[in-house]
Amino acid sequence: MTEKKDQISVLFVCTGNICRSPTAEGVFRNLVQRAELEEQILIESAGAISFHTGEAPDSRTQECARKRSIDLSNLRARQINAQDFDTADFLIALDRSHLEAMQEQAPEDCTATICLLMDYAPQSDVEDVPDPYYGGPGGFEEVLDMIEDAVTGLLQEIRKDLIAR
Repeated sequence: MTEKKDQISVLFVCTGNICRSPTAEGVFRNLVQRAELEEQILIESAGAISFHTGEAPDSRTQECARKRSIDLSNLRARQINAQDFDTADFLIALDRSHLEAMQEQAPEDCTATICLLMDYAPQSDVEDVPDPYYGGPGGFEEVLDMIEDAVTGLLQEIRKDLIAR
């Protein structure tokens, strides 16, 4: 019998953990705090690659989030690791390439839900949150809008899980 955990753990994953996944972490953390569920939901983000490990989120990402009263300045990039598959309840990919990589890395006994963030935005027909890194400022705004919509649906799903526990 599996022991019940006190918290639900959510890990957002993008390529380098400097644009999309820290945005998702910050937006979701803000939403969870407003819902007064920060004691029940642990939120982190990671990258599929280690290229940016230890770096703060991209300055354009931070600026866009700051305009919506979301502070990402204390976040630092890290790479997803084997332990994440044991500890996370939700491993949430920002695009299909991350989803496929996590599905390949996941141990056979992994019980985490591994899915796309946009799965939680049923009003959208978009599957991937686009990488804004090489584009202009409008891309960062678009990404933030998409993430805000999707994490609202994610929180609804997690609330159901919390009630079931």
